[in-house]
Amino acid sequence: MQVHTVGEGDPGVAVVGAVHGDEPCGARAIERFLATDPEVDRPAKLIVANERALERGVRYVEADLNRALPGDPESDLYEERLAHALTTEVAGCLSLGIHSTVSYDEAFANVAYLNDRKREIAAHLPVTSIVDFTAVSDGRSVELPGFVDIEAGHQGSEEAVDNAYDCLVAFLRTTGVLGGDPPTPDPGLYAVDEAIYKEPTRTYRVHAENFERVAPGETFATVDGDPLVADDAFWPVLMSAAGHDTLLGYRSTYRGPLSTGGDPTADATGAADRASDATDD
Repeated sequence: MQVHTVGEGDPGVAVVGAVHGDEPCGARAIERFLATDPEVDRPAKLIVANERALERGVRYVEADLNRALPGDPESDLYEERLAHALTTEVAGCLSLGIHSTVSYDEAFANVAYLNDRKREIAAHLPVTSIVDFTAVSDGRSVELPGFVDIEAGHQGSEEAVDNAYDCLVAFLRTTGVLGGDPPTPDPGLYAVDEAIYKEPTRTYRVHAENFERVAPGETFATVDGDPLVADDAFWPVLMSAAGHDTLLGYRSTYRGPLSTGGDPTADATGAADRASDATDD
């Protein structure tokens, strides 16, 4: 684990990249930021977490780091020991974790147990939407106090690096590390209700679009050519046939713009309609 500190004193702010080694955008955004030799108003840590997996270009070496938190320093597994070290490193910090995905090209944020601190961070990131993962957050970094994650865009793309860098700068402005005003895109808030799992050896194809409403009775995916039909309306999140070995994606409910506190009657549009506004700031 690499830990770079900018500014003088004990940092209360952290940025974490490369939790997964096949998602290099966070590490590259940190490298880009450090190369600017930034002048800061308060200290911050910039952490490249899973160096071994990053060097190999794989999600993890022995265990998924983002399912192993808070970790175990005595574990035989590398990522479980690393999870403990990472949890210790960000303790007491307002933190931004940077990820990427194969299921969606725009940047969006992930939270759990949304509180005022996390809401303030999320409200000033240049993202199209905020996803509350409280219902399925066990072992993820979003469970940690003061921690917000982003999915910066498509895994391995230059756009994901650019989005990650923009979110990093906005986060550091929001937390007072950098001067300047962060954006205020007012993204939509989505609450995950449940995970949708895949069966091994079967072939899946996704027909629905992430963050776009799936109506009752609509076919949102097929498995071996047979339709998967929605019983009730939902909004897909991280839904992809190829994104994960056992996970197809998540069902969520749209709660409305973040500024309304999650009132779905205030604005019934999906995240795609707000994407251009979020990225123009």
